[in-house]
Amino acid sequence: MSLFRQLWLAVILVTLTSFIGSFAVSMQSTRSYLEQQLHRKNIDSANSLALSISQLSKDPITIGLQITALFDSGQYETISIISPDGKVVAERVQNRVSDAAPEWFIDLFPIHAEAGRAQISDNWMQFGVVKVVSHPHLAQQALWEQTETLIVWFLIAGALSGLIGMLILHSIKRPLAAMVGQAEAITERRFLTISEPRIPELRSIARAINDLVRRLHNRFIEETSQLEALHKQIHHDPVTGLANRDYFMNHLPDALNTGETASGDIQSGILLIIRLNDLAEINRKLGHTGTNNLLCQIGTLMANVASEAPDRLAARLNGSDFVLVIPNIDDAGKFANQLTMELTALLPQADSETADFCHIGAIHYQHGDKPDEILASADNALATAERKGINAWHVIAGQASNSLLSSANISDWRHIFSDALNEDRFKLMLQPVVDPAGAQLHQEAVIRLQAQRDGDWLAASDFIAIAARLNLTGPVDLNAIRHALRSQAGEIAVGLSIETITDWGFRNQLAHLLRQYPQLCRRLWLEVPEYGAFREFEAFRDFCHTFKELGCRIGIEHFGHHFGEFQKLTDLGLDYLKIDASFVRGINQKKNNQKFLKGLCSLAHSIGIIVIAVAVQSEAEQKALIKLGFDGLTGPGVK
Repeated sequence: MSLFRQLWLAVILVTLTSFIGSFAVSMQSTRSYLEQQLHRKNIDSANSLALSISQLSKDPITIGLQITALFDSGQYETISIISPDGKVVAERVQNRVSDAAPEWFIDLFPIHAEAGRAQISDNWMQFGVVKVVSHPHLAQQALWEQTETLIVWFLIAGALSGLIGMLILHSIKRPLAAMVGQAEAITERRFLTISEPRIPELRSIARAINDLVRRLHNRFIEETSQLEALHKQIHHDPVTGLANRDYFMNHLPDALNTGETASGDIQSGILLIIRLNDLAEINRKLGHTGTNNLLCQIGTLMANVASEAPDRLAARLNGSDFVLVIPNIDDAGKFANQLTMELTALLPQADSETADFCHIGAIHYQHGDKPDEILASADNALATAERKGINAWHVIAGQASNSLLSSANISDWRHIFSDALNEDRFKLMLQPVVDPAGAQLHQEAVIRLQAQRDGDWLAASDFIAIAARLNLTGPVDLNAIRHALRSQAGEIAVGLSIETITDWGFRNQLAHLLRQYPQLCRRLWLEVPEYGAFREFEAFRDFCHTFKELGCRIGIEHFGHHFGEFQKLTDLGLDYLKIDASFVRGINQKKNNQKFLKGLCSLAHSIGIIVIAVAVQSEAEQKALIKLGFDGLTGPGVK
């Protein structure tokens, strides 16, 4: 829905709400006032009639004349005299139907006034009680006339509100149209500035866009100068001082074929690709100079690492990608973790909100390995690291660990996925998730792929990152859902890739599939990795809304690293969270983590979300987690 339609809808809703509220209050107060006035009139008329009859003889003719004189005025519905023993002495009743207001209005807003009563005496003795009930037709006529007046005023107010709303929307539309033209000009590399509108909110936006245009203009000039400098400095990156891509690609074969070490061992080591995330956003926050200073610091750090040994190599592959070749190192994970901490420490304190700064993918190599295969494997490791979460790293043991993974390139993988999907060479491995009492909550499904007929089954970590690069996570996830629907294992949790969530085509296919099995949807638990959910939050919000309506339960897996954004989850209707294994591991011995997880469970429970721990290794961890308030457990230590 467009912004203008939303504003029009808001104007209409506010006007209707105001009218309905004022109408209801006015009608209620007026009706109450009229009923009170009728009651008082009934009392006065009853007292007057009782006094008049008390002073006259009590024969039926005299009493009848007195009642008739009052009743013939046409204002009364009933006048009666009841003797002390309950007998009716005299009575006049008018069954007149009021034509002062429509019948539906009378039924909707009836007026009921209490009868007026008075004692009639006869020489200090009680003769009877006179009861007077006025006819409400005059009051209903007055109420109907007020209603007509209110409706007329509402129509006038509605027309004025519409006119004012149209003027306001027109005043908003003009600067917005100018901003759209400015944005189109930017895409055409035309640096157009606009005058700032009078509306404060739009003025700040226009000012920011004008500043952006000026920065883009300056950046365009700077990039042109950098390209000229790069042409002059063929062998080194002008910003960081590191080797450039051409130099690196020319020297990588030498680095991989240096032969044996001094100790006689075959030369080996690790190759790391470091990627800075969203360099454009960093540039926007720090400015061009600040970003260049940051890149220079990164270059200095990598140059220092490379200078510790003569056969190390550091280079900048492109704007956000760097590479390190480190021979003769055993613990690649420790090295990647240390490098990640040193890189994130370079961020200025003023830019601490840029938490997701870098990812590192590493691959072990051996003497004689082919450069293209090593770089492809390192790129796969980087893709896996990017899927793990913020500032994550991932190490692949080496090419020898899986001949298929090392030998297959992207083109091969496309054929592998195509054949596997056509022949349905996928299956689900199920692991139970139990509650604290040991009863099963659901089965956690992990997908496996048979890349070659009669070959080994690959774990999801071996192929999901590649599927994401090939934009094939949608068909893979759709296949997993089909297997889950066919399964007889009861309730099943299936993990979906964030790429599937953001792919509207496959999301629509998935929704169409589930609508065909409304009863089976209720046993599906669909979960998305935390990193992807917050990275594509609006798409995830829409995903939650759509599939919750279908009856599925929605959750987030690997949760805990974006706890500061927990408040975003309150309106999604989430059913569960699966806490990341890094928080669960050794929880029985980690007091600080226990406090964090206990508070997380309490917070989640307050909005109706259950919390599940994964990768539970031991009975001690299981007991500690139950004590902290976890609703579900899974892992090798859960029995």
